[in-house]
Amino acid sequence: MSIAPWSFSKLKSFEQCPRQFHHLKILKTYEEAETEAMLYGTAFHEAAERYIRDETPMPPQFAYAKDALDNLNAKRGDKLCEFKMGLTENLEPCDFFSDDVWWRGIADLVIIDEEENLAWVVDYKTGKSARYADKGQLELMALAIFKFFPNIKTVRGGLLFVVSNELVKDRYTTFDQTHLWEKWLGGYSKMEAAFENDIWNPNPSGLCRAHCIVLECEHNGRS
Repeated sequence: MSIAPWSFSKLKSFEQCPRQFHHLKILKTYEEAETEAMLYGTAFHEAAERYIRDETPMPPQFAYAKDALDNLNAKRGDKLCEFKMGLTENLEPCDFFSDDVWWRGIADLVIIDEEENLAWVVDYKTGKSARYADKGQLELMALAIFKFFPNIKTVRGGLLFVVSNELVKDRYTTFDQTHLWEKWLGGYSKMEAAFENDIWNPNPSGLCRAHCIVLECEHNGRS
């Protein structure tokens, strides 16, 4: 047994609080309710995918993002929307649903420019501000792109905060792969160790008392 397949969101959930992660992702004793913000984000992602892939007009409520999407669409290269990637434990590319998939990721938009050996990977964010942007997601997507497209030498990543029209950018080359994998494998190994030893320690924070749904935890103010 293994905790794989894993993803950026799965690891971040574990790091936020292993005990909450255990109840939500392993035991599944609670279901995370879809919030209005989550539903809004899903609707935007679907609209953006149709706009770039099929040239379907953006719905009026998302028209504010049209210029930002047009700038991305104008970049040279093949556009891959909601691109699903999987990697085996040996870091070989595989199907997203393969039996031996070890890591999974879905990129909102990948642009492959074979002429320049360049790729773009973009993730849409519908939060109001880029103040607390986490570029870790871009790192993992870039690492996967290097595996899926061996000719790519540089990946330019962007978190596109569509409401505030902010693009948080980063750049990765093939030379970054070793140290980035060391970083992420270190995080994964902690999650795997918790699973193997069945030890899920709480990570108390200011969110516990009013926001955590795991009532069994001693740090939950509503338990």
